[in-house]
Amino acid sequence: MRLLRTRDELLDARVRVADESGDVAAVLTMGALHAGHRGLVDEARRRVGPSGTVVLTIFLNPLQFGAGEDLNRYPRSLDSDLAAAEQAGVDLVFAPNVEQVYPDGAATITVDPGELGTRWEGAARPTHFRGVLTVVAKLLNLVVPSVSVFGEKDYQQLVLVRRMCRELELGVEPDGLALSSRNAYLTSEQRRAGLALSRALRAAQQSAPTSGDAALGAARAVLAAEPDVDVDYLVLTDPDLADPPVAGDARMLVAARVGTTRLLDNIALTIGAES
Repeated sequence: MRLLRTRDELLDARVRVADESGDVAAVLTMGALHAGHRGLVDEARRRVGPSGTVVLTIFLNPLQFGAGEDLNRYPRSLDSDLAAAEQAGVDLVFAPNVEQVYPDGAATITVDPGELGTRWEGAARPTHFRGVLTVVAKLLNLVVPSVSVFGEKDYQQLVLVRRMCRELELGVEPDGLALSSRNAYLTSEQRRAGLALSRALRAAQQSAPTSGDAALGAARAVLAAEPDVDVDYLVLTDPDLADPPVAGDARMLVAARVGTTRLLDNIALTIGAES
């Protein structure tokens, strides 16, 4: 495994990869690697095969944190992240500083997430998705992968990244798996309370064959029973985050605060499949 800290080092490594193998998969992270990231790396390896190259990026992007958010609290653990990446079978780690990613200082040209970026998480964090899409576009253009694997925990983010790659013709296929880093912020008691989100989604999944309303009602009942969970939103949509179907594939998203930590979760479900 090679550690790359500059654009020039990445370009040199990328040229060598193109000469030697060709297929490249990227896993873009902000560090604090855990088992969920290992799943992303495993999926990236599956996509490119043993002769392909898996590139993991570690960059804590200040552009996606708004005023008063948790940038300063976000865990920083480069040494342990590198050890985890090597154990997972990563070939290249690109871990630049802010000056390497934003060489002109503050970004003056950014990616507008459009109307979808103003809803749900975008309503709570108005500049967040602009920062996410801008850094994802920059990193994908630097790494130039054929596929990139993203965490599915922030499902709205994944949908926006897919739209960006398609509409801006970035030539990369984004795929998703579930993961989250923010559980590191929780105390043991808060972690227990936070499990209500996953219980609510499972209850919704079990009730979805009856109707979308039944799924929402089941989830709301679970969340209402946990006083330490402050729900921001619970929504039912189609898989592309449009209006929910009367029947068929759907997605449920939930966001809530436990203490000072904002948690997100989502689940795929099928509405109206009861026989």
